[in-house]
Amino acid sequence: MNRHDDADVRVPVLIVGGSLVGLSASLFLGRLGIRHVLVEKHASTSHHPRGRGNNIRTMELYRTAGAEQAIREAASVLADNHGILQAETLTGVNQEWLFREIDPGGRQGRISPASWCLCSQNDLEPVLVRVAKDLGGQLLFNTELREFEQDERGVTGYLCDRTTGQCRTVRADYLIAADGPRSPVRERLGIGQTGRGELFHNVSITFRAKRLADAVGDRRFIACYLTNPKADGALLPVDNREQWVFHAPWHPERGETLDDFTDDRCVDHIRTATGVRDMDVEITGKAPWHAAERVAERYSHGRVFLAGDSAHEMSPTGAFGSNTGIQDAHNLAWKLAAVLGGWAGPGLLETYGTERQPVAQATSARAAARSAEHKHPGYEAPPTTGRQSDVLAVALGYRYLNGAVLGADPALPPVPERFEINGAPGSRAPHMWLHRGGVRLSTLDLYERACVLLTGRGGGAWHTAAQTVGKRLAMPLESYRIGPDPDNELAPEDGADWATTHGTGEDGAVLVRPDGFVAWRSDGPVPDPEGALTEVLSSVLCRA
Repeated sequence: MNRHDDADVRVPVLIVGGSLVGLSASLFLGRLGIRHVLVEKHASTSHHPRGRGNNIRTMELYRTAGAEQAIREAASVLADNHGILQAETLTGVNQEWLFREIDPGGRQGRISPASWCLCSQNDLEPVLVRVAKDLGGQLLFNTELREFEQDERGVTGYLCDRTTGQCRTVRADYLIAADGPRSPVRERLGIGQTGRGELFHNVSITFRAKRLADAVGDRRFIACYLTNPKADGALLPVDNREQWVFHAPWHPERGETLDDFTDDRCVDHIRTATGVRDMDVEITGKAPWHAAERVAERYSHGRVFLAGDSAHEMSPTGAFGSNTGIQDAHNLAWKLAAVLGGWAGPGLLETYGTERQPVAQATSARAAARSAEHKHPGYEAPPTTGRQSDVLAVALGYRYLNGAVLGADPALPPVPERFEINGAPGSRAPHMWLHRGGVRLSTLDLYERACVLLTGRGGGAWHTAAQTVGKRLAMPLESYRIGPDPDNELAPEDGADWATTHGTGEDGAVLVRPDGFVAWRSDGPVPDPEGALTEVLSSVLCRA
């Protein structure tokens, strides 16, 4: 298909797939000034309310990308919904909160400037489309990637408009495949998958029922697992009034087909499960989904990269799958920008899979365990011995032990059992509130377009060295001294101890990547800070 010499469009990046992960990739690349084309075979964003939970790390990323406020406005109807309820029926007495609050004790406010957000996919995706377009993203819906080929210099994609039949070629330096669990791109590349495979199946049923709100009452749950032995399932509110979603177990392994889920059967199932037998129910939609535990054997092939469900599938409990995919896109975006901008070597892109694959493998196992713990309808899993100790460890505490980091301990698990943030290389950099010129900001607000070196008031030599090294290496490198003195660029709020928070000395230094992960740190001064920084940056960024 040698069409790259006369391609209709030339861009640095081609994104295939316009759901949450592809749209997030467009947003993140747009923020970094990377031109790209996104193609999505469907005519529009999702109409089905799914993929609702956006964890604290995802919301940090959307905050940095300038989209957080718009997302929270789109999610306002469910802003007061918290917790997971388990009940035989809504009207019976056998009820238990698996957990009542997302953030008991206000812990999130101490470790992050952002917080968890319940925003359904059908509400979130239009926000991402709007912001991505504002940033210059070219988003082509109803357009399919029919085939592609790559060579040493780039990737050529053959696109077709599904309405008009008009076809065109796009020549890109790199391709991001965010084209779902049955990824045609992954299959074309011959990339296999590992894991336990399919775990269980559900049919997601959207419906209207005005009287259901009376039965729910003031129980503003995220989801309610209904365990009626005659009709189990999961109930999710859409507007807390008359629009709802019900996940009904589906057993294709027993010969059950989607055609068996008639409107009459769905209505009867919902009435029995909720315990409101005389409720009027109007079925408005049905969509099957499959819970699985699979991770791609590798995350890239040449200039093509997998992200989201094309790279990993996870059980939906905890919303780990969509969040992991969005975080894939963020990890990859800054690395593409660095390589395309000429301040990192191509080897940096190889660290994408090195970093993200172990996180996906550990997170996928945690997601399946959480489904078993919650006894998710349709999942006939062995009983668990106890509840997971710390979901924040999965959402925010994951770490990169190999890749674009120096000094990480490769013997540690990529997802710890307990959440902790201590500034260790490979971990997400700590949050602390700062003041700059009368403006309050988080340390996390510093990280997006450049590597950042943080030092304390005793780190003047590091600060000076960073300014010199950034110019010498022709790369975006920012340096800030944190302390109460007037000549420091940033002042800690309420006398917070920068060095203790970041696990270093007052005259030490911490290098943070554009994605907010610690790349390296020094406990104190060194004889040649310029030489040390040059060596560290050359290694982390794979510069020859």
